[in-house]
Amino acid sequence: MALLLTTACASYDGRGLQPGVANVADVVGQMGTPALRWRDSDGSEQLAFPRGPAGTHTYMAFFAPDGRLLRIENVLESRHFGLIVAGRDDQAAILRLLGPPNPAWTVYFEARDELVWEWLFCDDWSTLARFDVLFDGTSCLVRTTYQRPDLRGPDSSAPSCGR
Repeated sequence: MALLLTTACASYDGRGLQPGVANVADVVGQMGTPALRWRDSDGSEQLAFPRGPAGTHTYMAFFAPDGRLLRIENVLESRHFGLIVAGRDDQAAILRLLGPPNPAWTVYFEARDELVWEWLFCDDWSTLARFDVLFDGTSCLVRTTYQRPDLRGPDSSAPSCGR
């Protein structure tokens, strides 16, 4: 029950956490337990805070080797999607760039030997959209990516994200 209360009180986006002042414990205390965590050889750290499956954001918190917050950013947006390189990036690289996909929307297509990961996000027009990364099932490298509107609106249109 205490975990539920802690999670319910967690900040959605880390608003108010100051770079250079906040540390890992402050961020986790405010944003909740990260879904994924990476530590680099220099001691810097990156934490992933996905806000799905219904949410449209994944926040990445980046920390200096001394444990101080460098920045928090939403990674489910076009500028991050544009960093993906087909034939080079693998599943680990995509997890580190975008965080975990929605598990309910992860699909393997046997006939194509293709694994598809998908995220819900707000597109550049502030409407709900889905971003897909398609991996080769054998090499686990990115084949391609695409985005499409999430047509869950009452008239089969993409609803506004309300921002």
